[in-house]
Amino acid sequence: MTSPIPPATDFATSRQLSAKIVAMFRTPHSRALTALLALLIFVAVAPSAHAQISFGAAIDLALRNSPRVKMAELDVSKARAVLEETHDVYIPALSVGSGLGYTYGFPLGAPTLYNVTIQSLAYDQSQQSYIRAARAGLEAANSSLKDVRQQVAEDAATTYIALDADLERLKAARDEATFGTDLTKIIQQRLEAGQDTQVELTRSRLTTATLFLRQIQLEDDTSFQRSHLARLTGLASNTLTTEHESIPSVPPLDRSSAGDGALPASVQAAYSTAQSKLQTAVGDSRKLYRPQVGLAANYSRFASFNNYSQYYNSFQANNFSIGIQFNFPVFDFTKRAKARESMAEAHHSLLEADQARDQFFEGRRKIGNAVRELQARADVASLQRELAQNELDVVQIQLKDGNPNGQPVTPKEEKNARIQERARYLDYLDADLQLRQTQINLLRSNGQLEDWLKSTSTTLSAPVPSKP
Repeated sequence: MTSPIPPATDFATSRQLSAKIVAMFRTPHSRALTALLALLIFVAVAPSAHAQISFGAAIDLALRNSPRVKMAELDVSKARAVLEETHDVYIPALSVGSGLGYTYGFPLGAPTLYNVTIQSLAYDQSQQSYIRAARAGLEAANSSLKDVRQQVAEDAATTYIALDADLERLKAARDEATFGTDLTKIIQQRLEAGQDTQVELTRSRLTTATLFLRQIQLEDDTSFQRSHLARLTGLASNTLTTEHESIPSVPPLDRSSAGDGALPASVQAAYSTAQSKLQTAVGDSRKLYRPQVGLAANYSRFASFNNYSQYYNSFQANNFSIGIQFNFPVFDFTKRAKARESMAEAHHSLLEADQARDQFFEGRRKIGNAVRELQARADVASLQRELAQNELDVVQIQLKDGNPNGQPVTPKEEKNARIQERARYLDYLDADLQLRQTQINLLRSNGQLEDWLKSTSTTLSAPVPSKP
């Protein structure tokens, strides 16, 4: 439950106190202290106010603060670095070193003041497949990032709508519980007057207890939804409330989009991953019977204080070499087995992607059918609520003006009508919430979630305490 808003007198008292403190510190050297004290007073009072956040701002904050989105973005950065790594093997690698050391007797090794080495890959048919594999891996990472963002956005949207519905349901449940308490009091008075039975009193007490149980359940669910939305957005949970007007209407169901159509980001990521593994397998299979050519160059400055000149008549300090290394693997069972392993893994990933695609199409069709059923259920609940409201209006009129066609209406019947109207209203809210959450799930399955979210205002604004 939210903390109560402090009365206006509390804010007036805090403003008077701030004015007194400011009057005490009017010297130029005390302005910083004055501002600090005023800030502390505001912080002490402001947290008690309700913090409202719009639907669009909640989605934006959830996407910015989600650890899952940040991890997916890091995966994209990693995949991009892997792609750059496969290209960079053709860029010569430059290294500088030194190998100083004293030699005695026959000179072992070549002590150098410094040496410069350049190496690069000149040609490898397998490397082109590895580049394509890295590019497919980057596409998979981007698709996974898109899917994660949609998951987080859907979670934030459904949680926001659930919290908004819980706040309205909790209000109706409290009214219903109050009517139940009043009904019990009326039946108790009728029992004392001999106009009712003990069975009716027990039945009304049971009804009241059931209504209070439902109120407690809604309070717990409201607390959970508020806490979950606070974790998604990074805001304080004890005073977080919604703006019902900021929730956009969900577009109607398009039956043509419920069948086979565009693949979601998750399935696209699975196919990109399978393609990456397939290209890797092709690259591993090309390691045999195909040449690999490398380029290498070296410059070394030999040290002159060693004993090389005693053994070599033409000793010189500057030495340079350049050449191409040619390698033609013919017999290598390890590479052959590695190629078979990679190919089996690639085909396994492709079958997993096909399975994910089929499951998605079946699930999307089920969601489309569920939306139709929930829409019909919401229509029934709306008509039942309207009927209960009409019956309540009739009872109120008869209670006020009398019933010309029969027995006069009693306060007991009026309370029962109110309880019935609130119960039908709660049923309508439950059905409407299930419908909207399923519609959002269908929007994501049809690839329309981002377009729907773009219809909301995505301007971020810090929650402002409401007026007392």
